[in-house]
Amino acid sequence: MSALCFLPPSRLNVTNVFLTIIVFYEGKCFTGRKLEICSDCDNFQDRGFMNRVNSVRVESGAFVCFDHPDFKGQQYILEHGEYPEFQRWNAHNDHMGSCKPIRMHGEHYRMELFEGDNFSGQCVELCDDCPFLQARGLTKNCINSIKVYGDGAWVLYEEPNYRGRMYVVERGNYCTHMEWQAENPNIQSIRRVANYF
Repeated sequence: MSALCFLPPSRLNVTNVFLTIIVFYEGKCFTGRKLEICSDCDNFQDRGFMNRVNSVRVESGAFVCFDHPDFKGQQYILEHGEYPEFQRWNAHNDHMGSCKPIRMHGEHYRMELFEGDNFSGQCVELCDDCPFLQARGLTKNCINSIKVYGDGAWVLYEEPNYRGRMYVVERGNYCTHMEWQAENPNIQSIRRVANYF
């Protein structure tokens, strides 16, 4: 049975108070030792849990998980549901070292994508999922800056049809691709984080 965990008061949105709970398991199919997280966790080892995760159950909320401690390395987006083996969240191995909840404020999605740094160059606005950005009029496959408006979070993918490395962006301004921890500006598909409860 899971313990109730609440976001700290500084992170609560008065109009949308919710629980976020994710449970990591060392073994496949939810077996072995487990670690339950309800908020930011910068290092699983600090909680007595090794960095080997073979299955995950997201009981509520959505999380961005990282294969290294301190919110670094490859990002994985885990939404409400069950993941009986690491391949289900598109990982190549069972390494995972940190995680944090994705901040959702509501259901209104809007973002502007810019080909240049600091919101320069060609711009495209999105309000819904896009499996191939070039179909929306972008002439290149690189996005160097983003403005996220509205309430929801987005997942950026390096390849079309929601494949490849992924990155989460939440409400705010991102002047360069490095601000969402990308090694390069190649983004070819984008989707909303929608499977939240």
